[in-house]
Amino acid sequence: MSLLRSARFPAVLLLAAAVAGLVLANSPLGPAAIDLSHLHLGVPGTVLDLSLAHWVQDGLLAVFFFVVSVELRHELTRGELRSIRRALVPAVAAAGGVVAPIVLYLVLAAGTAAAPGWPIPTATDIAFALGVLAVFGRGLPAAVRVFLLALAILDDIVGIVFIAVLFATGLNLGMLAVAAVGVAAFAVLSRMRARNGLVGAALVLLALGVWVAVLASGVHATIAGVALGLVMAPAPAGRVRHAIEPWVNAVVLPLFALTAALVAIPEVSPAQLSPAFWGVLLALPVGKIVGIVAAGWLAQRLWAVPGHPRLAFGDLIAAGALGGIGFTVSLLLANLAFAGDAGLRDEAVLGVLAGSLVSLMLAAVTVSMRARAARGIPIEETP
Repeated sequence: MSLLRSARFPAVLLLAAAVAGLVLANSPLGPAAIDLSHLHLGVPGTVLDLSLAHWVQDGLLAVFFFVVSVELRHELTRGELRSIRRALVPAVAAAGGVVAPIVLYLVLAAGTAAAPGWPIPTATDIAFALGVLAVFGRGLPAAVRVFLLALAILDDIVGIVFIAVLFATGLNLGMLAVAAVGVAAFAVLSRMRARNGLVGAALVLLALGVWVAVLASGVHATIAGVALGLVMAPAPAGRVRHAIEPWVNAVVLPLFALTAALVAIPEVSPAQLSPAFWGVLLALPVGKIVGIVAAGWLAQRLWAVPGHPRLAFGDLIAAGALGGIGFTVSLLLANLAFAGDAGLRDEAVLGVLAGSLVSLMLAAVTVSMRARAARGIPIEETP
């Protein structure tokens, strides 16, 4: 289990699953695999009648967002984001890393059918980015990891807001109220002392009920995981997160990457690909680096925290490259933004995979160079 809690292995597993999905979709077995992902399971005529892909996207991914929200609350209450002053620099950098990719995407896609995909390149995959940093960043100052973690968490907040606000469909206020009552009950129950496992069992049932209510409300079901993670009592939330984190890394995220990457590569020339592909491909590596570096550099000079060293310009570039690894949340946003257009959705997914891969390679190079410099090894010297 310790391997699955490490920063490196889950990132490798996630990348392998995405590659496997893409290869499978473009093999002779591709049509059968894609059809299987569309197979519906559940209770016909109810909100629980979902395809296999949606059981992963709406169901299992809610568990991932629960883990993210528990970490988010910890950082907001006890970690690097516990005060406005501490959070200001990474918050401004995160804002730059959201705005610049949107602008770059819309430069290419505004006025076309691909325009609704503008939220896709705004996300940063925490697990993947930290995994790349762990592999290539030995010797880097600890401040780089702290900055990247804060930046990625703030990015996740933006992604969560986009999912909750932009992709709600057919809003059912009654079911949303039921979900809110369930979340409040979950918060109270999680603060009660467990007796013979009854409280734990009740929490699981209540969490499932909240998930069903959110799904029926028209808000994306992953928001149930976010809400439950934010309100659960800190001590049990930490224990639950510790217990399920290996399963999230080993099962939930790879399954999502596999199903999301089941995309047949269009047999067209690059010039025929839509702005949904090119916008994401360019906005993730280029937009993230430009936005994070420019906003982070400015914020450090205007609102530096005494006792906290400024990141060097090269470290900001490394953080910007790592921020361009969108992956999990970007894949989810691609599926949501183009839910009604399979062609654009597939091109956007390919853009996420290609853009994240370019960012990964840029990050590997820049992080390695910064790490070598931090350890006093000349760049040109062979290790």
